[in-house]
Amino acid sequence: MSNKIADLDKTDRTLLRLLQHDATLSLAELADAVNLTTTPCWKRLKRLEESGVLRQRVALLEPAKIGLSFIAFVQIKTSNHSKEWYHCFVATVSEFPEVMEFYRMAGEYDYMMKVQVADMQAFDSFYKKLVNSIEGLTNVTSTFAMEPLKYTTALPV
Repeated sequence: MSNKIADLDKTDRTLLRLLQHDATLSLAELADAVNLTTTPCWKRLKRLEESGVLRQRVALLEPAKIGLSFIAFVQIKTSNHSKEWYHCFVATVSEFPEVMEFYRMAGEYDYMMKVQVADMQAFDSFYKKLVNSIEGLTNVTSTFAMEPLKYTTALPV
């Protein structure tokens, strides 16, 4: 199976939608929802996992309930684009648990990350740790989310 959505049939798509909504559904519940017995349903799930379409099943936490409701978007420019610097930069940033998402960008900025922490003071600590851990950053710009308007982890399958 390739990574194209077109390779998924209606049953695969239904299983993926169900799991994105509630990954705790039992095999029997999933099989019933797609009109299969448990064995063929399990085989489909196994195929989706082995192909990498179904990457991981996780629990989603409510950030405000655990004191992590401050979201910053950090955009970075660098003057160093060597392969060695890139690998070091990615490895360093990937170690920061505050970084929820991290992208190499096209356009004005080279990189962007979503950072989630408790408050401005925690962000300031993160920022200092970031800029002191990596040489070659020429511009680090941060913007802060005032109010989340939409958040989903569900892909439109």
